[in-house]
Amino acid sequence: MTNEEAPPGLPLPLTGSTRVFAIVGDPIDQAGSPALFNQAFRRHGVNAVLVPLCVSSGALGDLLSLFRQSQNWDGLVITVPHKIAMSTLVDELGPAARLTGAVNAIRKQSDGRLLGENFDGEGFIRGLAEKGHALRGRRILIIGAGGAGRAISHAIAGENAAEITLVDQVSQRADQLAAAVKLENPTLQVRTVQLGEERAQDYDVIVNCAPPADHATHLNLSMASQQTLVVDIVLKPAWTPLLAEAKALGLSTHEGIHMLSGQLKALLDFFRLPH
Repeated sequence: MTNEEAPPGLPLPLTGSTRVFAIVGDPIDQAGSPALFNQAFRRHGVNAVLVPLCVSSGALGDLLSLFRQSQNWDGLVITVPHKIAMSTLVDELGPAARLTGAVNAIRKQSDGRLLGENFDGEGFIRGLAEKGHALRGRRILIIGAGGAGRAISHAIAGENAAEITLVDQVSQRADQLAAAVKLENPTLQVRTVQLGEERAQDYDVIVNCAPPADHATHLNLSMASQQTLVVDIVLKPAWTPLLAEAKALGLSTHEGIHMLSGQLKALLDFFRLPH
């Protein structure tokens, strides 16, 4: 099969000089980065490949040790559930990672130190904007206060939302995130509710940042206004139960792939790659 005949994004030909990138999570089969990155590599003639790695939480230290020693392994993309843990394992944090306490990309510096940064928030906002959605003046419910939820909450706070409501299976985690967002945005109304107490009719935008296994919400979407936008950052399935229910009710929906595609250019810049 020639390169011209190869499926889009298939990184051919692999050679001994191919640079390696990886996305790390547990599980990893839902990851969308391999397709997007490898398509970008092919499109711009970059001799590189991004592969998926399923790594448990207990093995992250070993992974970073190997990453440090591998001379042709240039970068890591981090996904569920490792974004918060990775922020404590790298040598240096970029501005967004320091703000959120979560990392979704790691690169090696010229001195060998590992720099972690977070582009989830930027990608989320850019993905919404590319689909014509604005958050200014809107009441927003964010479900899930993990690594992605942290980044997205801080990003939304910078978009002049009217108010942000946070809910998480672990109520203390939502309370801590609310306090952090409020500290950076003292005039913004930020509150938390207990799981199960959230009411769809109270929000203009509903954003799910929790993994499917969490079953994070018991929202009755039938009570939502027809102007409500429902967002789910989960990539697989693309049409999550939340989005499918919203669509069936005639509500506007926004899929998780848009957050990933929204941050692709920023990630390529971070890794010093052409785009």
